[in-house]
Amino acid sequence: MFKKQHALQSKSEIALRNIVVSGTLIFYLIFLIVPIGIALVGSFHEWNPLDGTYRFLGLENYINIMKSGDFWNSIWNTILFSVVVIFFRVGLGFLCAYAIFSSLIKFKGFYRAIYYMPVVTPMIAVAYVWKFIYHPQIGLLNHLLGTHVNWLMNANTALIAIMAMTIWKDFGYAVVMFMAGLYSLPEDAMEAAKVDGCTGVQLLRYVTLPLLKPMTLFVVVTSIINYLQAYVQVMVMTEGGPGKATYLSSYIIYNEAFVKYNFGYASAMAFILFVVTAVLTVISFRVSADKV
Repeated sequence: MFKKQHALQSKSEIALRNIVVSGTLIFYLIFLIVPIGIALVGSFHEWNPLDGTYRFLGLENYINIMKSGDFWNSIWNTILFSVVVIFFRVGLGFLCAYAIFSSLIKFKGFYRAIYYMPVVTPMIAVAYVWKFIYHPQIGLLNHLLGTHVNWLMNANTALIAIMAMTIWKDFGYAVVMFMAGLYSLPEDAMEAAKVDGCTGVQLLRYVTLPLLKPMTLFVVVTSIINYLQAYVQVMVMTEGGPGKATYLSSYIIYNEAFVKYNFGYASAMAFILFVVTAVLTVISFRVSADKV
């Protein structure tokens, strides 16, 4: 009797797992794979859903993109934005995490929560607040500096201003991730290094940082994927301006698709951005592997 019940229970568990796996697969097929396939095919067409245009162009969209100064300007801005923000996100995140981890202060969970609060705050809300902070007349930043700089309408400062806001909002994610990594370090390795005479700086350089390499790689790769698709802060704070100084790839793709309704051209841009993201991700993995 017991064996029959156990067999029935096992069969029901297997059936439930099959249903869950099949449902997940169908979900991804309908809402991810199929739309990607449609966009890929559409990138070879002149595609305007408003007037029903869907004319095959071959590689014309891709050729025009290669000749587009606006697109290459957006790629350069996107890469510059991503490199700077990732560098400070990882650097500040690790420094703050290590300072909290290695200090004797109480309520360390409180500090983690404080750093993480901006991360869970919606980007659109943070962008509007910082747009007010950067206001040339009544903004807090100009008040503190005693200046009247129009940070978001100056081609030399607009992208830097967006970078600073993004770093402030997002580096708390790296703080939490690095703290999780620090608390999971093997105590045996740390104690052995101390017995061998490693000082604080040597322990950090030769033991802590190498052991944290997988976590660092994870933060860098997820940041690359995230920041190459940055859009909301540009839309809220500058709308790509002044001129095209803050044109990022996702913003120009959105502009082509939902302002100009040139879906084929925008789809081609999106797949080029996908390739750039994949290449940079692979490079990050290779660089990390070479340093092991």
